Amino acid sequence: MKKYDVIVIGGGPSGLMASIAAAEQGASVALLDKGDKLGRKLGISGGGRCNVTNAKEIDELITYIPGGGRFLHSAFSLFSNRDIIAFFEGLGIALKEEDNGRMFPVSDKAKTVVNALIGKAKSLGVTLLIHHPVKEIIYGSGRVEGVKLNSGEMYKASAVIVATGGKSVPHTGSTGDGYPWAEAAGHTITELYPTETPIVSKEPFIASRELQGLSLRNVKLSLLDPKGKSVIAHQGDMIFTHFGLSGPIALRCSGFIRGVKKKHNVSQVTMSIDLFPDKKIGGLEHDMRQLAAAEPKKALKNVFKGIIPERLLPLLFERAKLPGETTYEHLPKEGWLAWIQLLKNFTLQASGTRPFEEAFVTGGGVHLKEINPKTMGSKLMQGLYFCGEVLDVHGYTGGYNITAAFATGYTAGHHAGKRE
Repeated sequence: MKKYDVIVIGGGPSGLMASIAAAEQGASVALLDKGDKLGRKLGISGGGRCNVTNAKEIDELITYIPGGGRFLHSAFSLFSNRDIIAFFEGLGIALKEEDNGRMFPVSDKAKTVVNALIGKAKSLGVTLLIHHPVKEIIYGSGRVEGVKLNSGEMYKASAVIVATGGKSVPHTGSTGDGYPWAEAAGHTITELYPTETPIVSKEPFIASRELQGLSLRNVKLSLLDPKGKSVIAHQGDMIFTHFGLSGPIALRCSGFIRGVKKKHNVSQVTMSIDLFPDKKIGGLEHDMRQLAAAEPKKALKNVFKGIIPERLLPLLFERAKLPGETTYEHLPKEGWLAWIQLLKNFTLQASGTRPFEEAFVTGGGVHLKEINPKTMGSKLMQGLYFCGEVLDVHGYTGGYNITAAFATGYTAGHHAGKRE
């Protein structure tokens, strides 16, 4: 039976960082992963370029982690996004900042980041073991004793860090393995659901695919409760698909659909698209009227096709009951005002989201009230730690989830390595 001070289960970003942090404390560390290589999910992150963190100030960064962001204050005080940047630059990886604070390696290759983490772990003496699927964590008398592999082999340790990820992108090995082990220790697993995933709509124009592939730039997407109040809204880019909506702002809104459906006991959630979010309705009406008045004999569909996506115009005119052939000279007041309203409030229904297989992130996980935020240690089982996506923490895409993974991984490893 092999014995280590710390066993880390899972070779993703949080697990690799946890093993490094534990080894830096002088602990003997083994990292066990069931797959054939480490850092698989990390290797495809950021479109294969690996968005290692986000450079925003911590207080703002936390607002981009709507699921459990405030829980991370202590972890960020120990290992912040600035520390993540310094860590990788210390390993010789030059980073660059792109839009909205996203930090990438100058190489634009995720492999650079993965190899650096693995190399650092090896240099600290971490035993890296692939093809080592864990069957269960062994508990005894209120504390961790080690792990048992599927093969029946036992590994003893006084600390075990669960870094197995959630259920999103399962082909990378994130299949929810850590949840039963947490429950066996007495932990609560909050409801699991896909987030940062495309939105599904059963609208006729979605089913007919008439807008499939149409991208909208700098629009605002809002989710509304049954009374029409905005629950969440994001401004940016989106795209219509054959099943609904995708793109950055759709992904960001997706995680809130389940909550609205559950809270209000509804099967569908109303979404609103504002095509001109930077203009108030009065100013928009004035601008549109001026454009139409400048060419009074021209059909409205031809007047506006340069500033509104041409494929969207027929649907807008149809909903406003305003024929696209109408000219400014024959403009009906009601139809015109209805059309202007639609430009600021084009509604459609969301029936749900795409599954875990298409989600970037898992919502739900190990209940945060049962975890010590300063150490990532279990409040219920001595020597048990959790980090990364297995926790009930989730953020938007853009470097926020990986920042949480690195910070919680470092915190868990640092304290497990000190045998706290």
